[in-house]
Amino acid sequence: MRRIWLAALAASVLATSTAAEVVRLKSGATVEGTVLKRTDRAVWVDLGPDVVQFMVDDILDIEGGSVSGPTVTVSESLFHTAVNPPERSPREYAKILGPAVIKVSTPSGLGSGVIINEEGYAITNAHVIQGETNLKATVWFPLPDGTFQRTVISDIEIIAVNSHIDLALIKIEHPHGKPFEYAPLATDKPVEVGQTVFAIGNPLGLERTLSQGVVSTTTRSFDGLTYVQIDAAINPGNSGGPLFNTNGEVIGITNMGYNFSQGLNFAIPSRYVKDFVRNREAFAFDKDNPNSGHNYHQAPPRERFDVSPLLNDDTGK
Repeated sequence: MRRIWLAALAASVLATSTAAEVVRLKSGATVEGTVLKRTDRAVWVDLGPDVVQFMVDDILDIEGGSVSGPTVTVSESLFHTAVNPPERSPREYAKILGPAVIKVSTPSGLGSGVIINEEGYAITNAHVIQGETNLKATVWFPLPDGTFQRTVISDIEIIAVNSHIDLALIKIEHPHGKPFEYAPLATDKPVEVGQTVFAIGNPLGLERTLSQGVVSTTTRSFDGLTYVQIDAAINPGNSGGPLFNTNGEVIGITNMGYNFSQGLNFAIPSRYVKDFVRNREAFAFDKDNPNSGHNYHQAPPRERFDVSPLLNDDTGK
């Protein structure tokens, strides 16, 4: 714990942060005050005469106050974006956003996904469900005591598939007709190299696994598409799962990495996800053709390089 004097910060924030929070430390101590600012590394608390900085690694949890309240979101075309979401550590956001992350299972394999609105619409990778119609989703519903109820749902509708950018939109029906917990998609603010990110998914079937890292580059290009390259661990089973920033926004959907390599993994930027959802009718799933989505293959290589007999008119041109 380090004590710092932030009179200017306190004056600028107290006008909007008046509710008190209770900060419980791992040492057993409890501090009550107004949280002025929080990042993924530290929290600044106004105790009255002093402003005290606590490192996130020293904090057990924070209760009460407006800073701990739900993030306000704006709805747009089946997804939500957050309004001034607070910065928190991956550990804190894992508790808040964990129920929005699902496991998607098919007879041939499994992957991950993320619920993007309260009606149960979710995003996963196209390659996770490619050629399959018998889908199941494992969802973790939060309980009042802080635990989660693991529920397998088989009432799933495939809405749209775009194999070119490897995205699929599905809809899950809540077994009790209640709204789902969801994660907001990132706004158009730029993703920066070096910023902290974390992924939640089901690598190798190990459910609800969190991995953390940083953005390596935002301009990695494959087949005419731009990906976010990260060094957070991504393995088979993570495909289709969300990549979060420390504001709790989905900045990408993890979809690939290099086998036998460490720290070389990639995510589809959220701007592609939003465009796909907005234009979902263009990629509507055809139940009579489970491979719909138009996965274009490379043309076969040319075997001969002389003039085709159909074009050869003996002119030499």
